[in-house]
Amino acid sequence: MTDEISRDRASSDADLNYRGPSQVLKSASETDFTYQLKWAAWRWLYSIAECRAIGMEVRLEGPFGRVVDLVGVGKNNMVYIVEVKSSRGDMKRDDKSESDRKRATAQLTALQDAANLTATVLNDARQHAVETARSGIDWRENLTYVSARRDHEDIEGRLAAKERTLVHFSTKFHDPSFLACANFHYIMAPQGLINRSELPPFWGLLNESSEMVVSAVQKQIRSNTTHVLRAIAKANTRDLMKACRVSIDKP
Repeated sequence: MTDEISRDRASSDADLNYRGPSQVLKSASETDFTYQLKWAAWRWLYSIAECRAIGMEVRLEGPFGRVVDLVGVGKNNMVYIVEVKSSRGDMKRDDKSESDRKRATAQLTALQDAANLTATVLNDARQHAVETARSGIDWRENLTYVSARRDHEDIEGRLAAKERTLVHFSTKFHDPSFLACANFHYIMAPQGLINRSELPPFWGLLNESSEMVVSAVQKQIRSNTTHVLRAIAKANTRDLMKACRVSIDKP
């Protein structure tokens, strides 16, 4: 393994410019650098992990399961998952625990209660402003009403933001069901973006030169190779059709 990594390091300059056969598989939402990192991960899976079945953007855990950036099957049916992270913000989005989810849910409940309270105060302030408005003066300029409206809008904005956060809340790095999908889990990230101490349990680390920075812990999982191979085949068929611009109407 060490010799292979050393040989891989020698060609790191070429790796940095490696983008795969073309950008035809690049999604509109991802940056060029993220796409480059995906191909660096693909190269590691093929050259170092010796996977001969590799797929990008593969959906695992059933039709409503998680989508992984890359998954490969290597020797002895070992399954490898690689998640690509090009920024710390991207990393943090998936690095949540169930404790974080419970905390966020409690914060949402508190904000909902606060929104109900400020709505009541706003309604009372509106009624008071209308009843006490002097002739020729718009009741909406009443200072009590203006203050109550400002407080309510602030809480409503915070509530909407928290609701969006929970909709996209991800515990991927710590989810036992996701960790049970593969023998090895790796994060592919630019050198220096993630410290060793920040790695989630059971995860290893790769850099943009297709080098292993931290080795992942091998997990003993139930055999799910057939399921993974089927998912890879479906993803690769999709990508081949996209690359060849094949469009077939579903029956």
